[in-house]
Amino acid sequence: MEWLPARLRRGTVVVPVVRLAGVIGAVTPLRPGMTLAGLAKTLERAFAFKNAKAVALLINSPGGSPVQSRQIYLRIRQLAEEKKLPVLVFVEDVAASGGYMIACAGDEIFCDPSSILGSIGVVGGSFGLQELIKKIGVERRLYTAGEHKAMLDPFLPENPDDVARLKAIQRDIHEIFIALVKASRGARLKGADGELFTGEYWAGEKSVALGLADGIGDLRSTLRARYGEKVLTPVVTPSGGLLSGLLGRRQPGAGALGLDGLAGLPDDVISALETRAIWAKFGF
Repeated sequence: MEWLPARLRRGTVVVPVVRLAGVIGAVTPLRPGMTLAGLAKTLERAFAFKNAKAVALLINSPGGSPVQSRQIYLRIRQLAEEKKLPVLVFVEDVAASGGYMIACAGDEIFCDPSSILGSIGVVGGSFGLQELIKKIGVERRLYTAGEHKAMLDPFLPENPDDVARLKAIQRDIHEIFIALVKASRGARLKGADGELFTGEYWAGEKSVALGLADGIGDLRSTLRARYGEKVLTPVVTPSGGLLSGLLGRRQPGAGALGLDGLAGLPDDVISALETRAIWAKFGF
């Protein structure tokens, strides 16, 4: 037995750890955002560990795409039910908006006293540039088939009907988010709907008091207290993939900004600024 890796020895308690960090669904020049496609294999490997007693998720995300957030949530719950393993979530700096939606996949949620949790709402934004293009002498030419195909175009004056349609969609997505939180947290939620689901967010102690989290605790101390001092916590990371490098596949990141990547640089810069704004909302 002494020749076997520690995690394969009989009686060894293993809790694989997956770190879920960053904006969900967005891509910046320096770091790809979280998507189900990018996380699926990592999650499957974590839930397949021999001798695993649970799976731990370290979450640090200000949110992003509601679709990707919910799909990641669903995949975690599906794997937990298939493998009959509890999921323990540990919030680092932030689990807000879509980040909190993913955190709800945990059977228990732990956080630091200074962690930020909540922001259960939906937000969208744009710019009105129609006056700017007039000043610089640009004529807008737009051709569509479909009455609402150019809805919310930033180079056209804002249409109240378009705003009303957008708000209706946001309300639908908000209701889906609220239903998911209620189904996941159940009777543990202590606050009223008018407090919990306004898009507000709170620090760790208040989040526990409202039932958004189950307790204050860090990963190492919590797992040792529950499973013993010798519990193993291997970190499961995405596989690099030698073949993808040999085939020359373009990877998101600073290395992609070569001469052939300059054409997409303006979009990358805007994406980076948007990501910075999302983090800044929570003071980071």
